[in-house]
Amino acid sequence: MLPPVMRLEFTKMHGLGNDFAVFDAPAAAPVDGALIRQLSDRHTGIGFDQALVLEPPRRADSAVFYRIFNADGVEVEQCGNGARCIAALLAARGLAPAGAVTLDSPAGLIRARTVPGGLVCVDMGPVRFDPRALPFDAPAEAERYPLEVAGGGSIEIGAVSIGNPHAILAVASVDTAPVERFGPAIERHPRFPKRVNAGFMQIIDRTHIRLRVYERGAGETQACGTGACAAVAVGRHWGELDRDVHVSVRGGELRVNWNGPGENIWLTGPAEVSFAGHVEV
Repeated sequence: MLPPVMRLEFTKMHGLGNDFAVFDAPAAAPVDGALIRQLSDRHTGIGFDQALVLEPPRRADSAVFYRIFNADGVEVEQCGNGARCIAALLAARGLAPAGAVTLDSPAGLIRARTVPGGLVCVDMGPVRFDPRALPFDAPAEAERYPLEVAGGGSIEIGAVSIGNPHAILAVASVDTAPVERFGPAIERHPRFPKRVNAGFMQIIDRTHIRLRVYERGAGETQACGTGACAAVAVGRHWGELDRDVHVSVRGGELRVNWNGPGENIWLTGPAEVSFAGHVEV
């Protein structure tokens, strides 16, 4: 006897090419890591960097609770471009009065609002440099940390949590940055027990950076929202960036605003629907 077939409806969305399959959590069966790995395949599945699973709200002051799975099926804490896509989807469903909506996630509440020009602005919460917040194996908090990378010797990184862990490496040019070589080595470095997103930041001036991000569980993506926030936070921590920064990524441009320690960090950029469909599994 053949096993029962489950039909999953999804909305394919992206933020500057960082793409997602958004599912309303099915009542019949859980969405798990094995299913995510199957569906994320770009040849035999839907194809996406991350899956976003929407569940009923767990708090009265939020519209939805969402879970994030990387393409490798591992569930993670936060996703900036994903939060923007969810906010845009809820606004399209009429669930964001006056364009504002509060989302709940494993990393906490996220406030979001749609703004003119098809953009979505999200409050990504506090910036945490304490190594224990990532987690990262370091004796104490510092602006820069030496990191021994296999095949690359010693490099210097900044480390920060934007609800999920990031390591930021300053480079002379993102065009020639060793993303393919250093990205996997940093992501799985033993000093990051839960792995880490690796950002390669080129500072153009105090209000503009270029960025490439090798995301844990997904590889290099066209854009990374929390990665953009992390790069700006680290750049400001180093005293090299102002509070409003344009972040040029492979898929386009994001804007990050951070007033500094004690303040939440804000991310703004486009969020678009590519198509809607269903898959039978």
